[in-house]
Amino acid sequence: MELATFGNGCFWCTEAVFSRLKGVESVNSGYSGGNTANPTYKEVCTGTTGHAEAIQISFNPDVIAFETLLDVFFRTHDPTTLNRQGQDVGTQYRSVVFYHNEQQKNLAIGKITMLNATGNWPTPIVTEVTPAQKFYVAEDYHQGYYETHGHTPYCNLTIAPKIEKVNERFKHLLK
Repeated sequence: MELATFGNGCFWCTEAVFSRLKGVESVNSGYSGGNTANPTYKEVCTGTTGHAEAIQISFNPDVIAFETLLDVFFRTHDPTTLNRQGQDVGTQYRSVVFYHNEQQKNLAIGKITMLNATGNWPTPIVTEVTPAQKFYVAEDYHQGYYETHGHTPYCNLTIAPKIEKVNERFKHLLK
């Protein structure tokens, strides 16, 4: 098993997306990239801890490659907006790949270079590529949020469209 750690906006959304993929054994919502030990959700939401809302994925590279996870990552959020995803604004919502080894770093940088060259986005990708730091698992009520709160307006308006996009674009990767 290997780890992948991504920040791409609300971790409720990203956990719901990645947990559906074959080869993904677990997805934890949490915080990474900051300077406060053991941050709480309330602290991270202030934008003062330096953490990004992030997910940490445990995956089987024999089933799903890190590069495939990057494809899903870049296609399920807007990597061109600095410190913002939709209505969520602040450094805690930044787009970031926290790499765990040089191969992940090189694949992430290469993917960004390739995607920028396609011209598919109106502005350049601003995703950070930075070494993995301590990952703090978020409070229990954040784990599996979509599965337990899928009926709420936020989930219907924000998370469900991301899942639909994955179901259409990456159906061959679904469990």
